[in-house]
Order: sequence, then C-alpha cells, then structure tokens
Amino acid sequence: MEVNMNLLGKLESLGFPRARAVRGLHYTGNTTVEDAVNWLIDHENDADIDQMPLVVINLDVESPQPNDITEAIKLKEQELRDRVCMKNREEEKKLEREREKERIRAGKALLEAKRIAEENERKRLLALRKAEKEEEKRAREKVLKKLDLDKLERKQALGLPLENRAAKPSLPSIQEEKSSLPVKSITKADHMRECLRSLKLAYKDDNAKVKKALQTLLIYVGNVARSPDEEKFRKIRLSNPKFQERVGSLKGGIKFLELCGFERSEGDEFLVFPRDKVDVQSLNTAGSMLKSALTNPYFGLFEKMKED
Repeated sequence: MEVNMNLLGKLESLGFPRARAVRGLHYTGNTTVEDAVNWLIDHENDADIDQMPLVVINLDVESPQPNDITEAIKLKEQELRDRVCMKNREEEKKLEREREKERIRAGKALLEAKRIAEENERKRLLALRKAEKEEEKRAREKVLKKLDLDKLERKQALGLPLENRAAKPSLPSIQEEKSSLPVKSITKADHMRECLRSLKLAYKDDNAKVKKALQTLLIYVGNVARSPDEEKFRKIRLSNPKFQERVGSLKGGIKFLELCGFERSEGDEFLVFPRDKVDVQSLNTAGSMLKSALTNPYFGLFEKMKED
C-alpha cells in the first residue's frame, strides 16, 4: 500500500486515527482528503476499520489535488462526530431507563414486604388485645361472683335474711357446682403463669423491679426463639451481676427460665438451653405470657380465683 504523506497528515489533524486514515487514502486511490473522509464515513462500522495494514510510504507521491480542506470535508467530519455522540446518548438513555425500571421494581417489592409485615403485626396485636380483654372480662366476672358468694356467706353466718333468694343460688348449691366441675390438668403453661403471678405478688410494692425482671426474661426468651442456633443466647452465667440484680435474686425468676427449657450445668455456674430441646412454639407462648404480665393488671387473677 502507498499513501500520500501530506493527505495522511491532514486526515490525522482532523482527528482520524492513523489506521483509519491509511485505509481511507488507500481505498480512494490517494486522491483527495474529501474522498477519504467520505469512504471512512461509509465504512465506519467495518470490523477491521481500526486495524493498521502494512504500509509502504512513498515520499515522492504528490497529491494531484489542492491541499485545502473544503467546507464539505468539515461538514462530513462534524456529521460523523454528531452521529457518534447521538449513538452514545441513546445508549446512555437506554441504560438509564433500565436502571429506573429496576429501582421501581425494587421499591415496589420493598413496599409490599413492608405492608405484609405491618399487616401481620397488626393482626398479632389485635389478637393479643382481644385475648387480654377476654381475660380481663373473665377476671371481673369471677371477682363479682366471688363478692356475691362472700356476701351470701356473711349473711348466712349472721343469720340475716337473704335477698333475691330465687335469683341467687344458695351456698350449698354453689359448693355442689364447684365439686361437680372437672379437674383441669396442669400444663407447663400453667406452671409458667403461676410462676409469673407469684413473682408479681411477691414484689407487688416494687413495680419497677417487677417490670425490669419481666422485660429481661422477655429478652432471654425472645433471643432463643429468634436465633436458636446462636449459642450465646442459650447460655447465661448465673453469677453475672446484672442477671442477679434483674432476675436471679427474684423469687421465681430462675424457675421461669427452667420452665422455658434452660438447665443448670457446669456445677450450677450456667443456665444452658440445649439446642435439641428448643421448642419455638413453647417459647412464643412464654413470650406472649410475659407481655401480658407486663401490660395486663389482671394477669393471673382469673386462675387464682379458680383455685380459690
């Protein structure tokens, strides 16, 4: 291949790479810069447009045409640059549209997950409040019934006339009704509830201590229920000062943890919850019971009245 050095220099001054300039001059017969530019525009998408061919430079070849760069060449050059810029802008817009679609999709997925979580939490709270209200209602009814029974017993003891004898059952009938009731089997949940009731009763004059103990127990139980594979949540050092202050020194604190599944080990130095004995459902029941003990002023009263 032979190219004109003057034309090659002009093409390079216009911004064309040497490989492209050589190809343009060679395939247009080293005629003019304009012809070379036109050829490059028409073949800009060729696969080998930027590959440097073997070139033999003949310094004696002279251009038969004038060396002036015409206005047409400048227009062609500008057209080529504009086409490249437009293509780049279109690709960038396409990428931006794809990114925007991905952001919208991720946002919708996040909002849906948040909505489902909020709906589940709302249902859980409604169910918890409903259960608490039912327990409060049963406790009030039991208290009223107990008061009526005490009133009837006092009147009978004092020999006073009984009011509404037809409406109110007599003491023997009430006692017969009690004796005819079936005996309820005591479950682990009953022991847990009794343990918490005893704890609240033992420290009824120190609400802050009771609240802190219940909150600490709820943290221990919740950690194991959420992460049963984490050993650090299944092991409590009994000599830990904070544990002793909040739970260990209180009547029923350690007993409640043992009812949940914790066991003494290593010479009574630790409370350990064996991984194979973790029952998430039982722990959730214990957690609900602790929350009820924290918020329900009538907690355990219904069961105590049953015993009486």
